[in-house]
Amino acid sequence: MIKNVSVVLPSYKPDEKLEATVKGFIDSGFEDIIVIDDGGGEEYKAIFERVAQYPQCTVLTHEVNRGKGAALKTAFKWYSENRDGIGVVTADGDGQHTPEDTYNIAVAMEKSGNIVLGVRDFSQPDVPERSKKGNTITSNVFKIFVGMKISDTQTGLRGIPAKYLPKMCEIYGDRYEYETNMLLYMKRWDFPFEEVKIRTVYINENETSHFRPVRDSMRIYSLIIKFLVTGMFVKFLGSSVISFVLDYGLNVVLQLFLRAVSPEVIATAASYIGARIVSSFANYSMNRRIFQSNSGMKKTIFRYYALAVFIMIAGSAAVTIFSAMANGLPIISSMFADMGENEVKTIVSTSIKLPVDMLLFLISYNVQKKYVFRKDEQ
Repeated sequence: MIKNVSVVLPSYKPDEKLEATVKGFIDSGFEDIIVIDDGGGEEYKAIFERVAQYPQCTVLTHEVNRGKGAALKTAFKWYSENRDGIGVVTADGDGQHTPEDTYNIAVAMEKSGNIVLGVRDFSQPDVPERSKKGNTITSNVFKIFVGMKISDTQTGLRGIPAKYLPKMCEIYGDRYEYETNMLLYMKRWDFPFEEVKIRTVYINENETSHFRPVRDSMRIYSLIIKFLVTGMFVKFLGSSVISFVLDYGLNVVLQLFLRAVSPEVIATAASYIGARIVSSFANYSMNRRIFQSNSGMKKTIFRYYALAVFIMIAGSAAVTIFSAMANGLPIISSMFADMGENEVKTIVSTSIKLPVDMLLFLISYNVQKKYVFRKDEQ
């Protein structure tokens, strides 16, 4: 028996699979199941009434449809006010989450005290193409921009300890975007999480899902953009812009001063080096504060400048190699047939430098966050 963990089942316009799912959880030993009727209407009342007859089951009702996120928050609030257990496991009411997997999530949550995500294997042949593509894109976005390595961003099978439920009720979003927002706020609030592999179950190509691909995907990605705009990435971008302006402005001022008292070659070199030293140290100082590093200056400044040297060498090498490859392509020669060789090479290298710099900028952001300014264990 599982006495200290409740199963949360949000449900909208269910069919007979809801009762079978509830019975499956009861047979597996779960003693407390919270079902949310998310305003499906009168024709679905009979299904919820049959479910409510099980003594292990509590049915909470929305008079009108409010969305999966709202249903989850209703259950979290009710649990916090009426239960005193370890936490909840959220699942789907259509049988896509097996009792065995739900049990494993509950056990992992009880053992570690962390949020536990049940993750599917999207390489399996029975995974619908829209689910596979959607998860691949979103997982990569989370990894690159948010800094979270999540195998299954769309999973609805999640173990959430009771201590986190009040905060989960504060998260914005009433529909499918809420589950994505939950992941983003787990990052912002530094809530620990882990993953547990689960079976990949899709019933009739997931036709019972109420997920609206275009509208709900737009909601999800708008939340990620909002998170980035208000998070570390934009602050990091701002520090880079400030450092660039400082570097450029200081270089101009130094050249104006040094050219009057020293040879042109010395003035140019000294201005470049002096401006770069000042601007890079300013950037280091700002980024150390942005990433809230508690490591000593000696350790972080060595990492920072080692990364800077690597970025400089990697960028130069990449532009040189890719430019050489591009210049040898017949299509390049035909596109710029009326131009001189040096002009063509300049256009090609400039065009290649922009995407290379953008990629290295993202790499620099992630390396600084995860390594250069990582927080030491206290």
